[in-house]
Amino acid sequence: MADTNDIQTFVQPYVVPEGSDELNENLQAMATSFAVTDDKIREIIKGLHKSMKTGLDRDDSNALPMIPTYVSGRPTGKETGTFLALDLGGTNLRVCQVTLKGDTTYSLVQQKFTITQEAKEVRLWDFIAECVGVFLEEHDLHPAPGKRTIPCGYTFSFPIYQTGIASGNLSMWNKSFTVPNSVGRDVVNLTQSAFQRHHVAVEVVAVLNDTVGTLMTSGYSHPDTQMGIIFGTGTNAAYWERLENIGKWAGSDRKGEMVVNLEWGAFDNATEVLPYTAHDNKLNRKSSNHGLQVFEKMISGLFLGEVARNAILSLVDQRLIFGGRSSEILNKSYTFDTAYMSEIVADASPDLEGVRVVLEGTLDIPPTSLVDRKVVQHVCNMIGTRGVRLSAAAMSAVLLARPELLTSSVSVGIDGSMYQFYPGFEANLYAVSRVFLGADFVDNRLKLHLAKDGSGVGAAIVAMTVDRDRQR
Repeated sequence: MADTNDIQTFVQPYVVPEGSDELNENLQAMATSFAVTDDKIREIIKGLHKSMKTGLDRDDSNALPMIPTYVSGRPTGKETGTFLALDLGGTNLRVCQVTLKGDTTYSLVQQKFTITQEAKEVRLWDFIAECVGVFLEEHDLHPAPGKRTIPCGYTFSFPIYQTGIASGNLSMWNKSFTVPNSVGRDVVNLTQSAFQRHHVAVEVVAVLNDTVGTLMTSGYSHPDTQMGIIFGTGTNAAYWERLENIGKWAGSDRKGEMVVNLEWGAFDNATEVLPYTAHDNKLNRKSSNHGLQVFEKMISGLFLGEVARNAILSLVDQRLIFGGRSSEILNKSYTFDTAYMSEIVADASPDLEGVRVVLEGTLDIPPTSLVDRKVVQHVCNMIGTRGVRLSAAAMSAVLLARPELLTSSVSVGIDGSMYQFYPGFEANLYAVSRVFLGADFVDNRLKLHLAKDGSGVGAAIVAMTVDRDRQR
């Protein structure tokens, strides 16, 4: 078994015997810069724990945000009922009806509405109310007997400062939304007022983000779920923390647990512990949020392909591959999609025909040699391996923050394209975390589950827990 604390383990695989000495020296140097040894992961876990603890104690721009979500009721999987969920994204509004069956399973009926330009600029809240009204009418939905409204969970994918389970003030608009008189106001109040204007018998009982939804979706099917993670276009995590450990929590109740949203994409923006390379810095300095979300830029699907593009072009500029030539497509930022990395890494054909198709067919690179294709596959492997090892480091750090839970079975709900589609991602999460969480725990008690559609199903499950707690 390879020694993952020896940097040579991360360098030796990337020799190209047919390549020149200069090419191999550059590849070895690149592999060294992307290497994440076990000791480096221990350093990262220590840094995450320090940042988590500070963020739990107080709001500090140098620490993780560690946002209390006000979600404090774990699902058991036995709950029944039909609940609504709204999922407001940058392009679509989804309205979902989720039926919880009481046996850890659920069914979903949903409708997507494309958000109009007018809604993005002027009348978003009325647009939401109209769409929900259409959904209720088409599916003949009414409040339960004796109730005046249908309870609804609300996944709101814009930055809010949460002030309660069903209240949060809009921090800022992004994704080209510019609705006036909204920033600084409670998005639930704005939505609820529109419901009243349009006579829509729905009450928003919870507002949340998609990571909390992922945690709760997994929690209904697997009640031992401790964490929800997004490993996709972006990345984030949420986990159950003891209220007594959340120093900045101002509520009167200090007993029990609450879901905390880490916003871990912002870890180590100062790049003090992460294995940050020149290729990462090039991406970062050219990005619209320079210096922010540094961890996210090293592990998530939106950015991995761009890091690989930077690394590949650095070899082109030294005339070590492609005869020093590129293409108009490859010269443009964000044209080397992370999905191409997945295809390239998975290609096991002797002449790397799949790699050739991506390079020559999709990216319009002039005819490539087998050495060129091997080098590109090596570069993608280096960056993908670093991504999954950093992902496992972050997951391990959060689980180690609640060591008392590791004696029992623990599930982690995960959603996102990296987890679903990047070759070997899940297997490597298990393999890497064994070193830090212990082989006995990982092999016998840790279960990673795909928790699809957390932003819809999860919102309904949070609505269910709020409704359940109200009736106690």
